Amino acid sequence: MIRRRFRLRSLRHKLMIVIAVVMLPAVLVSIGTIVAYDLHVYHQTIRGDLATQAELLGHMSAPALAFDDRRLAHENLGLLRLRPKVGAGAIYDAQGRLFARYTVRGDAAAVPAVPGPEGFRFEGGKLTLFRPIRESGGNSAGNNDGTGELLGTVYLRADYEMADRVLDYLLIGVLAGLLALLAAWLVSRRLGRIITQPILNIAHVARDVVATGDVSRRAERLGQDEVAELADSFNLMLAGIESRKRELETSNREIVREAERRSEAQQEVMRLNQELEQRVHERTLQLELANGELAMAMEEAKSANQAKSAFLSSMSHELRTPLNAILGFAQILTSDKLPSTLVQKKEFANHILKSGRHLLTLINEILDLAKIESGTVALSLEPVALPDLLQECETMMAPLAGQRGIRMLFPAACVANVTADRTRLKQVLLNLLSNAIKYNREGGAVVVDCSAGDAGRLRIVVQDTGMGLRPEQLPLLFQPFNRLGQESGAEEGTGIGLVVTKRLVELMGGTIGVASSLGAGSMFWVELQTTDPVVLPPHAPVVPPPPSAPPAPDGLTLLYVEDNPANLNLVQEIVRFRPGLRLLTAPDGQLGIALARAHLPDLILMDINLPGIDGVEALRLLRADPQTAHIPVIALTANAMPRDIERGIAAGFFRYLIKPINIDEFTEAINGTLARLKEPRRR
Repeated sequence: MIRRRFRLRSLRHKLMIVIAVVMLPAVLVSIGTIVAYDLHVYHQTIRGDLATQAELLGHMSAPALAFDDRRLAHENLGLLRLRPKVGAGAIYDAQGRLFARYTVRGDAAAVPAVPGPEGFRFEGGKLTLFRPIRESGGNSAGNNDGTGELLGTVYLRADYEMADRVLDYLLIGVLAGLLALLAAWLVSRRLGRIITQPILNIAHVARDVVATGDVSRRAERLGQDEVAELADSFNLMLAGIESRKRELETSNREIVREAERRSEAQQEVMRLNQELEQRVHERTLQLELANGELAMAMEEAKSANQAKSAFLSSMSHELRTPLNAILGFAQILTSDKLPSTLVQKKEFANHILKSGRHLLTLINEILDLAKIESGTVALSLEPVALPDLLQECETMMAPLAGQRGIRMLFPAACVANVTADRTRLKQVLLNLLSNAIKYNREGGAVVVDCSAGDAGRLRIVVQDTGMGLRPEQLPLLFQPFNRLGQESGAEEGTGIGLVVTKRLVELMGGTIGVASSLGAGSMFWVELQTTDPVVLPPHAPVVPPPPSAPPAPDGLTLLYVEDNPANLNLVQEIVRFRPGLRLLTAPDGQLGIALARAHLPDLILMDINLPGIDGVEALRLLRADPQTAHIPVIALTANAMPRDIERGIAAGFFRYLIKPINIDEFTEAINGTLARLKEPRRR
């Protein structure tokens, strides 16, 4: 709109506007520069003055703070009356308490109750400053270099007249701008006639030619400048137009007809393009929709395939682990090459029985999980007396806790009824208690507690004094086959019990949670609906003794890194029948690497699924160490999927043996590897 109005004005007015536009910014820039510099000087001056006053006041008040002399501090603050712009001041002691204050009008609200952060602040047109008072060297003078002892804080509040100055300068700028416009108007009136008259003559002739169509008119030449040359060029143009006018008139009809035909053709092309764009857009949307559906289907299929592979791999590993001990010890009992005594046979049978029970527990828990996931579990929700149920659980778990010297502390009184299925609630509590005992320290404690929850619910807490869990392990705790609570690998576990427990608690309308601290133990809690819970105090955890270090045998050595005790016992029994071959064992990858570096064994048997560092990472660390890089490492694992075997061979394992152990294959692998080790020695 502004540009259009400018174009409609006369040349004389445009010249006046140009002169005004040139002069006005120059004047405003000059005034703005001076104003900015003055405001900057004012800002720096008042800041410097306030900082100097604060430093002087802090220096004078340091002895008053050091000797708790409030009178001297008030006298020092009274000197601020000589500074009319300083409206308030205060001195605080080292603890941030108000020591002395000063205000012009007696306004106590002008002084804050506690000191703020060090430095300047602008609030409500006021400039405030907090500056610490520090003791310097061996005297009590204020020292603000940050090295002395903090004695207190100085607070000053002064008027900040920046806004008033800006308003004054704005008024000055407006007056200067008006004067500049007046000067521009006077200059343009004197010079406008000399510059614009020749151009106005040419414009007058042009208007007549346009109005009458008489191209025989000519513009008058005035002077010898560029405007005169413009008049000559304009006259030549009129002559050329006059000569071509007739030619244009004769061809005008043909041009009009050609333009009409082209317009019709262009409209047809635009119509066809619009139809084509519409079709392309529709086809593109259909293709994008189809691609999106295909991508979603592929992603779902990929996720389902990965979930199936992970489940099969975990199932294979968990089933093969107890089968390894069952079939391995059974092979020893039935082998004529490995004679054993009656005592050994009983020991082997106990291992087989223990592994069989573990396998049965695993199958039962998998069946429970399958029933829960398929929705076929029927629950009978009814009021359950919690004291009787806790007494039954204590009686059932006492023998298991006594074997490891673990104390069980149950609440003395917890008179409450919870809405649950009695059988399934007992299963939940037994599972939590079993885990608390299994993953506890030797001589530790298990504490059971009852407390009030939210919205009329009862919280049952089971706390142990075990090794605890890291924060990143907690989200994975309720996933199948994640035995995250088993840091040492000394106890067997399926990793399904907590999943079943969580599903059962949720089916009974409750919630389950966990809190853990590494090295201090874990606490599991279950909340169920109730009417009158009893809150009991918590018990203190028990600190376990430190573990002992394993012995270091010498000679021709075989190192076995395995976290499953039954598998360790099986390999120990197999190696016992081989004279001259000594066995070192480690329950985790970290200890296995340490033993390998300390004893340099001739051969290493390595499990893949180990707590902490897994077998593949342990192999990489052994290969990176020049002292252990030459030692052959044989994988002995329950990871039997084809992709697991390929991954193990690619990682650099010398051989890859699958659990359950085949004694003949195991013996052949040991003999073959040791034979290859002896060949260089013979040469």
